[in-house]
Amino acid sequence: MSYADTLLSTGERITHRVRQHWLVLVWGARLPIAAILAALLLLILSGNVTGTARDLLGVLTAILFIGGLAFLAWATLRYLNIEFVLTNRRVVQVEGVVNKRATDSSLEKINDAVLTQSIFGRMLGFGDLDVLTAAEAGIERFRMIIDPIGFKRAMLDAKHEYEVDMERSGWQPSPPIRASGGTGGATTTGAAGAPAAGSSGGATATGPIGRPAAAAGQVAQAAPASAPPAARTNPDEVTRTLANLADLRDRGAISEDEYEAKKADLLSRL
Repeated sequence: MSYADTLLSTGERITHRVRQHWLVLVWGARLPIAAILAALLLLILSGNVTGTARDLLGVLTAILFIGGLAFLAWATLRYLNIEFVLTNRRVVQVEGVVNKRATDSSLEKINDAVLTQSIFGRMLGFGDLDVLTAAEAGIERFRMIIDPIGFKRAMLDAKHEYEVDMERSGWQPSPPIRASGGTGGATTTGAAGAPAAGSSGGATATGPIGRPAAAAGQVAQAAPASAPPAARTNPDEVTRTLANLADLRDRGAISEDEYEAKKADLLSRL
């Protein structure tokens, strides 16, 4: 079991897994490979040398060969421990031999993916994939991965399935308020999107949560023809209020016209 399998949460499953192309290993191990080839060349040349020079060539050959093998093994471990995993919830990149580093992006935060393939990439089956996300980092870079087209297709399919599952579970917000005409009447929906049953020749409205405001045939109570007269105000309260208004006028908080209008309104209540 790889390190990426230990990062899965409850209900999460891996749907696609890729690695980098073998050219990445060759390029990363170019120096160890060169050291091994140099050691083999010195081994051949040492057969024509005698004495102290042959001993020195033997020591140098051993150092290059053993050191090259050690660094080649380390480069191979680094290559084998880099993997790109797609689950039904996120995209995960894992790297590191001793110290592990895992970065992931949720499918819901993925905005797009930019695929780059050179002519050699198309011939050998590798490419670069930049996953654009809404996170602070912004971009996840997958360099020289095998079959980038298949990985991008699988990622977009997984994102679509994830969004469909979220919509089925009620993740998508309710539709906006809309009205549709009926036969001889109208039906209005509230904020919850639940339409109220309309009747022929009449209208029915719903409140913010889709509850009918009035039953069919019920007549709304008429508003009073005129508002009741305002209650009379205590003269002391009027005096204090006028003093406060005058202070606001002097400080420029209200204009002279606003002060006079409020003053006339207060005096009319005495």
